[in-house]
Amino acid sequence: MPVAIITGASKGLGRALAMALAGRGWDLVVDARSAGPLAEAARELREAGRGAARVVALPGDVTDGGHRAALVAAAGELGGLDLLVNNASALGSEPLVRLADHPLEGLRTALEVNVVAPLGLVQEALPLLRQSSYLSSYEEVASRGGNGLSGGGGENGEAYDSRPYTENARNAGLSDSPPYIGTGGAILALSSDAAVEAYPTWGGYGAAKAALDQQSAVLAVEEPGLRVWWVDPGDMRTDLYAAAVPDDDPSGRPLPGTVVPALLRLLDGAAPSGRYTAASAAEVPGGVSTR
Repeated sequence: MPVAIITGASKGLGRALAMALAGRGWDLVVDARSAGPLAEAARELREAGRGAARVVALPGDVTDGGHRAALVAAAGELGGLDLLVNNASALGSEPLVRLADHPLEGLRTALEVNVVAPLGLVQEALPLLRQSSYLSSYEEVASRGGNGLSGGGGENGEAYDSRPYTENARNAGLSDSPPYIGTGGAILALSSDAAVEAYPTWGGYGAAKAALDQQSAVLAVEEPGLRVWWVDPGDMRTDLYAAAVPDDDPSGRPLPGTVVPALLRLLDGAAPSGRYTAASAAEVPGGVSTR
């Protein structure tokens, strides 16, 4: 069975995505800083897998190099690595504050968790990801995935280019041929609209996510045999958002589980490397419909 590493999997979007993959029989390596919630999540993941999914839960901090090495080693023991999900995140300031008042140590933490740690985990995992055979061949993808992606719309309703950074990744951006899809594994980095929009008080977190976006874009060019997706999931009702804006009423915001079908569509549709919103990911052909 395919194997995934998902960081920050004890709650929120990480847990929701892990539940969906476990239900498909994926073997999982999951982490979170708090051992208790992670153990509870692992129990639910095993139940969702109905005995078909193996789940290794390793509590720890993604900024710890030894912990990152342990996550990848656990995936290797399960047979390899097909999907790496860099989901763990840090705001840098709770609640969020204007840049004039932003603690510099908090910004360092945001950069360490959101940018440095994901790259460290990617570096550790690359040998396994390059060996992945989850996607068996380019021809298979081309036959079931269509000839590219339909452009999605962001929350502002404007036309959105879901793959602005793939022109040089072989023929990924050409409209007259199927997108090049490597036969290796996939890397999914969870970004934010704060990476591209200037929201008051979101400057530190947004800067970290913008750095993650650019890091992912360069990785996609340097590793054309892999699929690299950096995704803005949109507003969600999560503990992270509650910590960021504690006075805001979250009741009208969607739950993380509503975003998962769009993420699965990237995987099922063998989407080219690029930046996506949940809306544009939902338009990837060849996947499970999110409508």
